[in-house]
Amino acid sequence: MTRRLLWVSLPDQRARRELYWMSRMPDTKVTALAAQEPVGDITWVPSTYRRPIKRFIEAGAFAWVDGLERQPASEYDWVTSLELCSLVTGQASKYRRRASGRVKQAVITWENMPYQPLYRVPPYKQALESARGADLLLCMVDAARDHLLLNGFTDEQIRVVKPGVDTEIFRPRRDGADRPQIVFTSPLAENKGIDRVLEALQIVRRSVPEATLVVAGQGPLRPLVEKAAADPSNGVSLAGQLDAHGVADLLASSAVFCTAPRPTWKWSEQLGLAYLEAQATGLPVVTTRCGTNDEAVHAPNLLVDDDAEALADGLLRFLQDTALRTSVGAHNRARMLAEHDLATQCARMGDAFADVERS
Repeated sequence: MTRRLLWVSLPDQRARRELYWMSRMPDTKVTALAAQEPVGDITWVPSTYRRPIKRFIEAGAFAWVDGLERQPASEYDWVTSLELCSLVTGQASKYRRRASGRVKQAVITWENMPYQPLYRVPPYKQALESARGADLLLCMVDAARDHLLLNGFTDEQIRVVKPGVDTEIFRPRRDGADRPQIVFTSPLAENKGIDRVLEALQIVRRSVPEATLVVAGQGPLRPLVEKAAADPSNGVSLAGQLDAHGVADLLASSAVFCTAPRPTWKWSEQLGLAYLEAQATGLPVVTTRCGTNDEAVHAPNLLVDDDAEALADGLLRFLQDTALRTSVGAHNRARMLAEHDLATQCARMGDAFADVERS
């Protein structure tokens, strides 16, 4: 029997993430309300949003989707959304209640801050409370389970399945990766620490003058990167926004992956898909310790303090030791195949839904 899943997107939903993974679950047909056409085998319902304030994004977006109430409950087995406090999750809860037991509700969550400050703001708190009747809370990190239990949800509602990475796209190819090229593939925002990585590069170049940094991504700190890239003596280049294949090619031509996340008032690093992509491509990772990114970045990769000197020391450790770099890269590739292969993890997500359906 095919599972019929209705996905209610956030207005800023990122591609090839949660919705895409749902579409890759076996025996699952997905319909998505979304502003942009999603990637994958998905029936798209083009949707608009009521959004009086545009300051906040993703799960914090102050926005409601239009048209959910017009979707016939008889055509779906599940209504699913991202994060407990998102306002579209509140809408999904209302849809479930109106369906009077005919539709189950699932909420996907990465939340690793037990005392998330948004939970105290009335609209977000209402969404959280409305989700207490959800049938499945699918956690993308172990820390999310702890967060849910501390917030009074029951263990029976919770399943943990770590996200996967496409190990066919992200794979070692080693074309030119012997050169000392550092790679950053994340949003160009303060919380991802591109400023700290740029500082660390200049320290690295005192010992390895030929070391370079290639930056891929978009965001408010792009002018900072453009300024650094404008001077060839800095060793910085900007690749811009790349698709999955472009990111994979860039990673494959690099020696070490580096970011420097730091927490904000309502966010800390949860897992970091960029870490998984880098490790699947056979790169060692050097990054700052933040939130629960230790769930993605295991030794012998390096988690360091939020300090340019500490980042530089970690980068030099790998850049100056080819054998170590190769060994850690092979270890990372093997772990991604064993623990984060996309097809396997999507099947496990399907198993979580099936487990609830059988109960």
